Amino acid sequence: MTWVERRRRWLQDEKERLLAASLESGASVSEVALMAGLHVSQLFRWRKELCKHAEASRAPFVPVEIGSCVPPREVAEAPLTTAAARRSTTAPLRN
Repeated sequence: MTWVERRRRWLQDEKERLLAASLESGASVSEVALMAGLHVSQLFRWRKELCKHAEASRAPFVPVEIGSCVPPREVAEAPLTTAAARRSTTAPLRN
């Protein structure tokens, strides 16, 4: 060999376009990779990274306990506490 083959750099939007095409219903990952001039294993790696990123971005499951029910009338009659009301009762007035 007399030349050095360099790595091809893919822009993020190119990757996203190819991933979207490979995830369409009825699409073949091999065909998408072949049309783009990409090795099929690279496209599968991008898909794996996408799934890993999606799992990491999801919020973890948090269990919830439901306690005793407070009647709506009691909730409606409870005094409202606002930040302004708290400040006026705890801080001295300034002139």
